[in-house]
Amino acid sequence: MSEASSTGAGQVIDTAFLRRWFIAAASVIEREADRLTELDSPIGDADHGANMRRGFIAARTAVEKEPPDTPGGVLVLVGRQLISTVGGASGPLYGTLLRKAGKALGDARQVAPEQLAQALREGVDGVAQLGGAAQGDKTMLDALAPAVEALTFALDKGAGLAEALSAAAIAADEGALATVPMQARKGRASYLGERSIGHQDPGAASSALLVGALAGAAREGTV
Repeated sequence: MSEASSTGAGQVIDTAFLRRWFIAAASVIEREADRLTELDSPIGDADHGANMRRGFIAARTAVEKEPPDTPGGVLVLVGRQLISTVGGASGPLYGTLLRKAGKALGDARQVAPEQLAQALREGVDGVAQLGGAAQGDKTMLDALAPAVEALTFALDKGAGLAEALSAAAIAADEGALATVPMQARKGRASYLGERSIGHQDPGAASSALLVGALAGAAREGTV
């Protein structure tokens, strides 16, 4: 079983697993688009849900139409689609996350969970560099950074991929919720100063959805 379906030593991730992730991600983003827009309305441009829906539908179409033959290739393709179809700052940020991760995986046809975790960490670092933000600034990093930390920690402790990604999804959800009392220091919301307090960051919310879809893809592949 190659597509992240085993547990313990020898577990690998292949292209089918990554394709399944983004098909699931497109579905959950489409379902939650209105909520993301509601979150964006008080502190942004009220378009995050619509932008994310458009981008992930385009990414899903690209993955289904001409699927790459490596996990890294899937990540790079989706990142490129998001850059070209998601408006505002979210497109470049999400695109950087996935393209950096994909390039870190290289041309391998199968990768270990630890390699995926490291690639995602490089993607998160790329987002931080591009946006000039850090965890605690009320951005998508407040969901992504804890998720990668939780994933790495769980794998280091010997957890299987599905278990480790479930921990990552929980950390991402908690990180997104933790943005509510924060004052935004980066992005469009930072212009509001103290008025940004009391609102969940929409980028953190959509990032948590993305990590949740990744965990779901691992559960589907577990036998």
